[in-house]
Amino acid sequence: MSAPTTADRILRAARSLFERDGADAVSIRRVAESVGLTPMALYRHFPNREALLQRISDDSFQEIAHHWSARKEGGDVIARLLAIQRIYLDYALAHPHLFDHAFSMRRGNARRYPEDFRARRSPTLNVAADVVEEAQRAGELREGDAWDIAMTLWAHSHGLIALYRAGRFSYDERAFRAFYEASLGRLLDGLRA
Repeated sequence: MSAPTTADRILRAARSLFERDGADAVSIRRVAESVGLTPMALYRHFPNREALLQRISDDSFQEIAHHWSARKEGGDVIARLLAIQRIYLDYALAHPHLFDHAFSMRRGNARRYPEDFRARRSPTLNVAADVVEEAQRAGELREGDAWDIAMTLWAHSHGLIALYRAGRFSYDERAFRAFYEASLGRLLDGLRA
């Protein structure tokens, strides 16, 4: 196995700071110090802090999409839709700063619904919309726009997670997960054919 490139080392250091302390902790100076570079040397790999944060965010989307895609094929389509939502919750609780930056912060280059999503520019929602379409073809979900349904599922999950993380539930994590599952079940019951 070859040694990591300087860009990979920079990304790892930036992500470590990000995961521990949030986006505000990621400065060019701090990342450069972590990797043993000068700030000017770091600029050879990333033109600015925003580019570094964007790459971390893009990598986060790809990680989630990869996990979702692994659950995309075979088996019961409703179970796969639920698995996608569970992975989203797992990611949010395991990586709260990355989750917030990727899904909850206003960013000028963030994908916008419906144009970017229907053009398949979202590595995450593409997977969900594909499973929704498959569930519709199998007669498991009622007819309707698969992108709208996928966005509804995402908004539901995201809203619950945001409320939980904001302290709006008195549940511990186990109780919240049970509520989350039951709530998703109620939503999917309403979408069934």
